[in-house]
Amino acid sequence: MKTLNVLFLNNFFYLRGGSERVMFEEMRLLKEAGHRVAVFTRAYPLNQSSPYERFFPPEMQRDRYTLSIDGLKTVREIFYSSTAREGLRRMVEVFTPDVVHAHNIYGGLSTAVLDAVKEAKVPVLMTLHDHKLICPSYLMVNRGNVCERCKGRRFHQAILARCHKDSILASAVYAAESYFSHSLKKYEVVKFFICPSRFLLDKHVEFGFDAERMVHIPNPVRLMNGGAEDRPGEHLLYFGRISREKGIMTLIEAYRRAGLDVPLLIAGDGPERRNLEGVVRRANLSRITFTGYLDSNTLAEALKSARAVIVPSECYENAPMAILESFSSGRPVIGANIGGIPEMVEHGVNGYLFEPSNVDDLREKLRALVSLPDGRLKEMGRSARLTVERSYSAERHYEALMKTYRRVLEGSPR
Repeated sequence: MKTLNVLFLNNFFYLRGGSERVMFEEMRLLKEAGHRVAVFTRAYPLNQSSPYERFFPPEMQRDRYTLSIDGLKTVREIFYSSTAREGLRRMVEVFTPDVVHAHNIYGGLSTAVLDAVKEAKVPVLMTLHDHKLICPSYLMVNRGNVCERCKGRRFHQAILARCHKDSILASAVYAAESYFSHSLKKYEVVKFFICPSRFLLDKHVEFGFDAERMVHIPNPVRLMNGGAEDRPGEHLLYFGRISREKGIMTLIEAYRRAGLDVPLLIAGDGPERRNLEGVVRRANLSRITFTGYLDSNTLAEALKSARAVIVPSECYENAPMAILESFSSGRPVIGANIGGIPEMVEHGVNGYLFEPSNVDDLREKLRALVSLPDGRLKEMGRSARLTVERSYSAERHYEALMKTYRRVLEGSPR
């Protein structure tokens, strides 16, 4: 294939989370193969520098849902950002992309950028990192429980259930945005939706999306140095967002009941951190440590010295990068049997699965893994590395991505 100009769309241009990790890795792979890449995003202080910054719409005050001038500006940008549309229109004229690859655009750039791409007659595809197209609140969770009340595009259910931040106003904003985008068919311009897990693909088809437009491409991850052949570490590790749907309270209680001597590190930050720190403090669980956010080098060291990683999610996870990064480091994972997690964790081979929210089941899996001899843990670590090499390597991802780009450019249904 000829050298391509690929323009990525994303709300942020720094390593904010898993979706950005995937986008940055795709940019690296494309650049190394000789293609030209650029990103259109919103202005933000943490963004990487870009020669196209002059086209970016201004930073948006997120999570400001009040009946004020600033609040109404936020709502307007969430619904439809005319500044993003105009900025992208001008950038397309300068960068002249062959293909546009959208990642997370809702709630920031908005579907206005899809209109700009449509006007420019540039083919576009989109990677889905969550359930926003079928759930106004992204997670398909309500008050700690899996929720599918919006099935059939009944987005008003999100308002009745106060799905977003337990706020009627915030939920109404996101429900109305979902009605707006779907009723005006904003996503029809997208040729293909890339789904990192088969679970996510199947769930969108179940909720009414055309299966012919859905493509399964697993997320990429680079193999870390060492790992599987190292001596298993001396602590358990959770890393990621500290929020209710991640099941960290279940992990803490299971760890308490297990009575383990192995320390537990909880790395990351989020809205539930202070509350959970209080729970740990009141229970005198001195072996549990909240480390806060870890940069990539520090996280790599924490993984290297871990015995195993725990992913106790209680929501429909897509394809957690935490699992891939753990496997890349040769560390087995104890994961909840929900969403896309069981596609990655093979019970008894590269980790263990437990029933989500089930404290006793997780307690038993923690005990079982901690009691394994080092030789068996190393074997599971090697299996974890092999899982990445076989199914999640950067090279495999690049090949699948280029195949999808060719389909987009050729207008082929297959």
